[in-house]
Amino acid sequence: MELAVSLQAAPEVAPASAKTRVDIVVPVYNELGALAGSIRRLHDYVTAELPFEWRVVIADNASTDETARLAEALARDLPGVEFIRLDRRGRGRALKEVWSQSDADVVCYMDVDLSTDLRALLPLLAPLISGHSDVAIGTRLAPGAHVVRGPKRELISRTYNRLLHTALGAKFSDAQCGFKAVRADVARQLLPEIQDDGWFFDTELLVLAQRKGLRIHEVPVDWVDDPDSRVDIVRTALEDLRGVVRLLAAARLTRFLAVGVLSTIAYAVLYLLFRGGLGAAGANVVALAITAVGNTQANRWWTFGLRGREGLLRQHAMGALVFVLTLALTSGALAVLELVDPSPGRLVELSVLVAASICATVTRYVALRTWVFAGALRLKSRRDVVRVITPPKGL
Repeated sequence: MELAVSLQAAPEVAPASAKTRVDIVVPVYNELGALAGSIRRLHDYVTAELPFEWRVVIADNASTDETARLAEALARDLPGVEFIRLDRRGRGRALKEVWSQSDADVVCYMDVDLSTDLRALLPLLAPLISGHSDVAIGTRLAPGAHVVRGPKRELISRTYNRLLHTALGAKFSDAQCGFKAVRADVARQLLPEIQDDGWFFDTELLVLAQRKGLRIHEVPVDWVDDPDSRVDIVRTALEDLRGVVRLLAAARLTRFLAVGVLSTIAYAVLYLLFRGGLGAAGANVVALAITAVGNTQANRWWTFGLRGREGLLRQHAMGALVFVLTLALTSGALAVLELVDPSPGRLVELSVLVAASICATVTRYVALRTWVFAGALRLKSRRDVVRVITPPKGL
């Protein structure tokens, strides 16, 4: 299932959506100066503009000033505003805590500085409430967005998102905008898999959603940089880079390549082991046959995450057909080598065979993903992600 990123205008929410519940989380850490004005402004806006039930949750993650006391006072004064106190820092940790306990239909969050124009809130929520999309994000980097910020932050943001596109194959345009929403049923599936508790939480959420084939809706926003931002750019950048490396290591293609390297080493050892008794052609067949079984099983278990015996024999039989392609390429390479040099050294033989095997790797990956394991992956996707076809209650 491919990722669908939509930049279309959000559909209007039907009047019946008044029964739908949305939780809006505002994570805070030492925000005594900005908190009261932002929460009152947000409360006034959602009271006047949102045509469904809502709750605003101030999630204080271990502030060391009087932020928690002020948040409690705001929760007492403003209907629909609640407060939760966490004893450890981390925006991601705060969102996990509140979202995982929420009984709403849609959960979202925004930064306390309200840098994003609140008029984008309804377009952010509408495609999730209607059932059109699974995740929605504000974007400052798509056509139609209007952004006011310094060149330094602009360069860092664009560089980071370009890195995500290159290293992780990200198709969403802006991972870092603090303005996101998720269908609650989808959030319950994604949250247990997200490891980061800090600023990288957003990126990991989106990458996992994309890898699961979820639909991500993008809303171009009006955004004004907060000059009093508490983000440590250098430390956050280093943490983000570590997160990118971790997600890259967990990527399906990375795992396939790792299995391929180990299979190639095993093939080389087996080939040299059998070369003396079976000759070049015989050693090639035996070494390939043994490593092909191990390669298929390792990719089944580790690369594609398939467990159990369901479809096991059929998948190995299909993998054997893919093995025939590698056998044909390596046997052909041997034949050409013999024409060029009737008595090549064993290391020359092995080098030619490994090169031919590497040439077959791309085809093998495509065959495994789109043919050998395709049916099992579709079934696994349906089991892993509960995709409610009907909209949330009240629509």
